[in-house]
Amino acid sequence: MEKTHYIVALVEDRPGVMQRVSGLLRKRNFNIDSISVGATEIPGISRITMTVRGDRVVLEQVMKQLNKLIEVVKVSELNPKESVVRELALIKVSVKSADARAEVVQYANIFRGRIVDVAKRSMVVEITGDEDKVNAFIELMRGYGIKEIARTGKTIMARGTKTVAVREQ
Repeated sequence: MEKTHYIVALVEDRPGVMQRVSGLLRKRNFNIDSISVGATEIPGISRITMTVRGDRVVLEQVMKQLNKLIEVVKVSELNPKESVVRELALIKVSVKSADARAEVVQYANIFRGRIVDVAKRSMVVEITGDEDKVNAFIELMRGYGIKEIARTGKTIMARGTKTVAVREQ
């Protein structure tokens, strides 16, 4: 049965590592639905979070292929039901009137978003949450006219004491 898998790879922070990771998956014809990369608590180690769709065989192949890369320190699959999953979106919305501006601010507040930029005819709203929340806010903003959207990939962290860390703290 095909489902979305959340894979976290801890990798050495060196030029070209992300390209090798994504290239490896591309060569094997695996599609990455979402990817985000950032520094970790350990200097020199980055965390790549990917979502990949497929059955258990696809997941096992992806994990095996990632583990073959020299720069990969650790690979884990996280269960989204036992984790915190978030995405960030910046949405530039057209505001043609004071009423429209007030409505966008009100919607941003309801969604616990933040206004991060205001111009004469547009606003940039920052929304953080699960994919459904981000999508719902974007759909609301379509009526005002979306000028631009920038979204991060999903980021995931296990709840409780479980970690993906190389070493326990």
